[in-house]
Amino acid sequence: MSFILGLTGSIGMGKSTTTGFFRDAGIPVWDADAAVHAMYAKGGAAVAPLAATHPDAIQDGAVNRAALRDWIAQVPTALTQIEAIVHPLVAQDRAAFIAQHADAPLIVLDIPLLFEGGGEKALDATLVVSAPADVQRARVLARPGMTEAHFQTILSKQMPDAEKRARATYVIETTSLEQTRADVLDLINRLTGGQSDA
Repeated sequence: MSFILGLTGSIGMGKSTTTGFFRDAGIPVWDADAAVHAMYAKGGAAVAPLAATHPDAIQDGAVNRAALRDWIAQVPTALTQIEAIVHPLVAQDRAAFIAQHADAPLIVLDIPLLFEGGGEKALDATLVVSAPADVQRARVLARPGMTEAHFQTILSKQMPDAEKRARATYVIETTSLEQTRADVLDLINRLTGGQSDA
């Protein structure tokens, strides 16, 4: 049995960098955002059911995220309808990934809204990646097209960092690349110690 570790963190906290260190160490990482992205692409699993529910959301055989956002803004029940289609598909994709890597001592699931969605109950442990608020803000505002207003909107939809840290089994600070890499390797050793031959 693999040890299932859920990884999460607010925007700009270093999630991509941290999951990269897990991958570099040979640990399988499932990425919830990438899974949804693939489902929305041409031929993706979410295209046909979303087309049946809201044909305007499909453009050139793929899901148009801007059209989805417009629908959500205009129709109070739209988000619930989308989630009813997408969440089971994501759950299937995640289960298939875990089954595919069943011989791995450790599997990391990268889930942005892990605590917000109550997904931590099905995991063996959780890891929150974190950084001081000023570092987070500087990282996010350095992204192309990002504004202070948009940053604040995203933050308002995410659980506060302090609450995530309090709920997490493990916390890794991402202010220094070398320290983050060392902390990831240390955690891998702690979680796979004695399990690697299982």
